Amino acid sequence: MSEQSTGFGPFMFGVVIGAALGFLFAPEAGAASRTKLARRVRELAAEKLDELGELAKSGDPDEEDEGAPTPRAALARRLSDAKRRRRVARRGGGGVEEEDEPVA
Repeated sequence: MSEQSTGFGPFMFGVVIGAALGFLFAPEAGAASRTKLARRVRELAAEKLDELGELAKSGDPDEEDEGAPTPRAALARRLSDAKRRRRVARRGGGGVEEEDEPVA
């Protein structure tokens, strides 16, 4: 039996080594690099928090379109359909075989 690795460990090792070498040979002083990096991280965090807030607002059940099912409702419907098909198949279902829906 052969072992297959995903390559994630070596990838992360390369990322760490690359970041360390990048900071080591950076054209700016360490304090200036850390200041720029900290500022950029704060900007990205603020952007992501804004996006998260927008997603949270759009996910309110009171504000949803009545015609469009939510992803949760669509998933619940697909699961209940699959359970129903499985029960029918266990009982013998009359010999009619339904093809399963592809899973995304």
